[in-house]
Amino acid sequence: MSYSPVAIVTGAARGIGLATTKRFLAAGWRVAMVDRDAPELALASEPLTGILPLPYDVSVPRQVDTMVADTLAEWGQIDALINNAGVADFGPIEETGFARWRTVMETNLDGVFLCSQAATPALKDTRGAIVNIASISGLRASTLRVAYGTSKAAVMHLTRQQAAELGEHGIRVNCVCPGPVRTKLAMAVHSQAIIDAYHDAIPLNRYGSEDEIAAVIAFLCSPEASYVTGQIIAADGGFEATAIGLPALRGLAEKAEG
Repeated sequence: MSYSPVAIVTGAARGIGLATTKRFLAAGWRVAMVDRDAPELALASEPLTGILPLPYDVSVPRQVDTMVADTLAEWGQIDALINNAGVADFGPIEETGFARWRTVMETNLDGVFLCSQAATPALKDTRGAIVNIASISGLRASTLRVAYGTSKAAVMHLTRQQAAELGEHGIRVNCVCPGPVRTKLAMAVHSQAIIDAYHDAIPLNRYGSEDEIAAVIAFLCSPEASYVTGQIIAADGGFEATAIGLPALRGLAEKAEG
């Protein structure tokens, strides 16, 4: 019987988490799909095979422990943990009260810490991988993102801490920072002016797709990435690498070519 690895993917009911789940399944993995939105999780998981839907909240320690226990009870191993669950809450600093701050931190940062801690013993057994999902907002400051951006920056440093300490057990830990991604939510809230501004600022001149981010995540969990750990990878079309002036420079280049 061929070896079939097991991944836990949090925030798996939609978006990048669901795309990652599907990519793992296509590669022959089994996936524990975790999401606190039970109805959406049931809807997303219903047509899939090789999955274990777990309606748990990653910010609640007891639920995280149960998530790991249920996965081990079902399949006996964990080869990868994808810490993707997160909340996006945007608002001015002066309007971000402590309760609002904690709501973001408890899922985006505490959840990554809790899930990683709970899964580490099983990952030691398989010499597995952790991939934490941060954001371009953790690499580049922007308005209205004091809690969200700070939480994602903290996830990046937590990734390095985990990689430094867990490497001796063969556990690799990396972080993916998605840039602007063409999700249903983003397209619903981004005006045409915002879309145009992103296109102007991104060297590839477009949004990314959920599956493009999932491909990077899957690579980091694969044998092909066996010597990659402690890395912060921006899957962002070059957005983080550029500064001001890109649209004007494009215009000059077009004139030169003409």
